[in-house]
Amino acid sequence: MEEKKPKKSRSKEKSGKDSKKKHYESVSESEESADDSDAARHSEDSDSDKDAHKRLKTQSSASTLLPWITKGSESASSLPPIRKTTSTSSTAQMLSQFASGTSIAKKQAAESKRKARASDQHVSSDEENDPEDTLSSEFEDSDEELSATEGMTEIKTEIVKFFQTASVDEMSLISGCSVKKAQKIVELRPFDSWRSLLEVFHKDNGLSEDLLMGCKVVLRERKVVLGLMSKCESISSKMVKQVTMVMQRGTASMKQPHVLNNQFQLKPYQLIGLKWLLLLHEHKLSGILADEMGLGKTIQAIAFLSQLYQNGIEGPHLITVPSSTLDNWVRELKLWCPSLKVVVYYGSIDDRRYLRHEILNEDIEYNVIVTTYNLAIGNDSDRSLFRKLRLKYAVFDEGHMLKNMNSLRYRHLMAINAEHRLLLTGTPLQNNLLELMSLLNFIMPSMFSSSTSQLSKMFSMKSHEEQSPFERDRISQAKLIMKPFILRRIKSDVLKQLPAKEEKVETCLMSEKQRALYQALFTKLKRSTSGEKRELCNVMMQLRKMANHPLLHRQYYTAEKLKAMSKLMLKEPSHFDADAALIQEDMEVMSDFELHRLCQQYSSIGSYQLEIDLILDSGKFLLLKELLTSLKKKGDRVVLFSQFTMMLDIIEVLLKHLSHRYIRLDGSTPIADRIVLIDEYNTDPDIFVFLLSTRAGGLGINLTSANVVILHDIDCNPYNDKQAEDRCHRVGQTRAVRVIKLISKDSIDECILQLGQKKLKLEQDMTAAEQGVEGTITEDMASLLKASLGL
Repeated sequence: MEEKKPKKSRSKEKSGKDSKKKHYESVSESEESADDSDAARHSEDSDSDKDAHKRLKTQSSASTLLPWITKGSESASSLPPIRKTTSTSSTAQMLSQFASGTSIAKKQAAESKRKARASDQHVSSDEENDPEDTLSSEFEDSDEELSATEGMTEIKTEIVKFFQTASVDEMSLISGCSVKKAQKIVELRPFDSWRSLLEVFHKDNGLSEDLLMGCKVVLRERKVVLGLMSKCESISSKMVKQVTMVMQRGTASMKQPHVLNNQFQLKPYQLIGLKWLLLLHEHKLSGILADEMGLGKTIQAIAFLSQLYQNGIEGPHLITVPSSTLDNWVRELKLWCPSLKVVVYYGSIDDRRYLRHEILNEDIEYNVIVTTYNLAIGNDSDRSLFRKLRLKYAVFDEGHMLKNMNSLRYRHLMAINAEHRLLLTGTPLQNNLLELMSLLNFIMPSMFSSSTSQLSKMFSMKSHEEQSPFERDRISQAKLIMKPFILRRIKSDVLKQLPAKEEKVETCLMSEKQRALYQALFTKLKRSTSGEKRELCNVMMQLRKMANHPLLHRQYYTAEKLKAMSKLMLKEPSHFDADAALIQEDMEVMSDFELHRLCQQYSSIGSYQLEIDLILDSGKFLLLKELLTSLKKKGDRVVLFSQFTMMLDIIEVLLKHLSHRYIRLDGSTPIADRIVLIDEYNTDPDIFVFLLSTRAGGLGINLTSANVVILHDIDCNPYNDKQAEDRCHRVGQTRAVRVIKLISKDSIDECILQLGQKKLKLEQDMTAAEQGVEGTITEDMASLLKASLGL
């Protein structure tokens, strides 16, 4: 593989350029997604809702390749059934009022269909029978039915049934229906006819007739989701047949591309992953490779691009990665497939301008462009490049960064002009089901974009009961929708020989002084906090810092000490003309540890440095000292993570005090130095500890030379911690891995741990087989904080 970098002069060698020109034609900046026509082709077998309920009894032999397709697979029937019955109704005047609102729903549905069809110019002839259109039309054409006075129409029957059987959570989906109103409706049951329903929906009961219209909209939206599920089920049925054939033949019949470096061999499960990607390609579908961290998603993606290259599909492809993994991707591409010509789109503004000129004028040969998220969504010129290129595949590493469909990043990356998209993520489900729907909409916009509003509403609604039938139904529906597009394997299933990973929570008693300071801070915050979400975010941060180490706040350096120090600072040559009052003002916003380092920097205030005993005075440090001593004696090597770079600064003092060799990597470490540090640690066994910030060191780094992971402070998102853990527990590890989480007793740490366990439970519910959720505070965390503060 040739890694192309900016040149000082343009190469005049253009042999073969004409033959390759078709791969690099410029296109207009409007997005042309081939996914539109591709996905429509697979809706042909979606004959009707009734068939969808009966289809796809998944074979267990296919579950290894498509583990999202579970035993006893849920079908579209997981939605509450809607029966057709006949009855009588009256009150023609109220019927007329009710019917007058149907035009709104009708216009919305018509507009939705118009947009969907406009985005797909190559739909199949069977689209006329699309379940989504058929189901929606029942509601669009019901104006006449609602205005009739004779007999009970189907739509009225369904509305009566909904209010009779729906849970509080389901009724909360209706616009204007609060939990209180939903509970009132439950109290007024039973409803056995349209008349009985109309009799209770009046102002005296606090129930507006608008709720009836809102119910109609909800039922229509539910039908849209049902139609989407039917489409996905049809695709799944085709995939399962081929998957079953693959599994029956076994991995012995699978061969890795001959253009791959023959010194390396794909593992059996990686060959299966390659085959799955090829099946998606044959069906003209995009997908999400969601294998657990450490299973080699990078290698499988490279193998896939290599197979395409071998088959004559030479690109161009785009790989977008976090900055911390850029060098690793380039290295792996060169190592595994030297045949692929790679351009690294990175560097200064001038470097990138030169590269753009080379690429757009076809003065450079390449198959793959590798760049970072920051540059892919950078300035107008950067974004314009990727809109103009006619890409075959756009690969997005750490694809969970696209979980928010309302973000600017999401919109910019959606505009990249690629026929297919492939997301790589070890954590497809982090906070809620809506994030997963965002990922699916990103890879298959032609299939999901017309249903975005319905999916958002369905999967963003918060259940008021833990594991209620409503919540279980939503999980079942999400499973069915995502089945064809996501492949996820976990290490315990495919790597039986991988050493075990043991997780342990170490509860740390805060030191006496730390506990007193924490309680004082807690009391102060409780008095001054009103419960606003923005305030709670600050409360959480202040409590987290105190639970980690008191020196992250200012307690020791009192106002009197700062006043004395500011006067002494005037003796410094750099501060002769300074104002002591302004110096003190600057000092007052600094933490104790920052002030300690300031005292180390200036000799005039050197006497105010903190004593070592004060620096080491924290509950976590008391345990950490014992733990590190014990681990070193056993010959273990440690990777130590923290969320806070200043906390890493304080930990450095501890490591120096204990005479432990260490190296450090955080967000400020230059990209070019990161690989050097990683290689140094992996090749020098005398380096005992690798200090890492969780966000910078938790992605795309291989540290299998260490066998102990210590999380000094856990992340509010448990999947960031899991990413960090799996820097060690991955392919290549030869020893059992221990993961140790330090939790300060009776502190905010325990709330964060509780929330993390809840989020992990959601993933378990999504991935478990049936037997016969940046930078902002979540609603769950807000609730926990309010409860702990007594608000």
